[in-house]
Amino acid sequence: MIHFSKMQGLGNDFVVIDAINQVIALSPEQIRFMADRHFGIGFDQLLLVEKPVSANADFKYRIFNADGSEVAQCGNGARCFARFVRDKELTDLDEIRVDTNAGQLILSFTEDDLVKVNMGVPRHQPSEIPLLFEQETLNYKVTVDGNELVFSAVSMGNPHAVILVDDVENTPVADWGRALESHELFPERANIGFMQVIDRQHIRLRVYERGAAETLACGSGACAAVVIGILKNCLDQDVNVELPGGQLAISWAGRGESVLMSGSATFVFDGIIDI
Repeated sequence: MIHFSKMQGLGNDFVVIDAINQVIALSPEQIRFMADRHFGIGFDQLLLVEKPVSANADFKYRIFNADGSEVAQCGNGARCFARFVRDKELTDLDEIRVDTNAGQLILSFTEDDLVKVNMGVPRHQPSEIPLLFEQETLNYKVTVDGNELVFSAVSMGNPHAVILVDDVENTPVADWGRALESHELFPERANIGFMQVIDRQHIRLRVYERGAAETLACGSGACAAVVIGILKNCLDQDVNVELPGGQLAISWAGRGESVLMSGSATFVFDGIIDI
């Protein structure tokens, strides 16, 4: 029997499991069963709260997609992680440092009860994303379904491609996202963001996430989109990102600086599942 909490950040939904006070060893098949919205619980990602591996960390944070694959980063999940460990009284700290497979994250609570995540410094070199191009540029080209698409790429601890579009509502996100997510240019697959710039402080964004298809919100995708928009001189330092599930506040001071993300994290219910 596994005790879990269902949580959501702007409609991006998670099952969060305390793997400190109960023994958890899940196979990809079991994760896929739990992720099934008809026969299991249903979620975009599964989050595990584990003991830290670094002396200066408070927890270890692991993320699994609905298809059972493990990934290194999830911004909306990080906010839910912070809310979970506070609500379950695993910590009383206002600032939480967590180990991830992409490095450490710093999570904190704002005065208006939002969760702020220091998402770390973006990485731009193709080899760091990873992306199979020799030279870094803001504009990579690829042909999908007979259409030549121009995208930018960045790593936020996980690989992102960002495409500027005129009308995000009428963009074939499912078709282009599916084709690009597993394109041979991305040896570890990628999250594909479709960004419409409203003004210099406001964008609309849809994200096709690797291993999960399109979700209502993607925190690391919002960070990636703002980074690309700033590099393209389309956006200012502080940007409101409007996603299908709600809004995130993203701030980035430029190359070499960390990206800061603030948004909500909501408890839905507790449960027990026997798998």
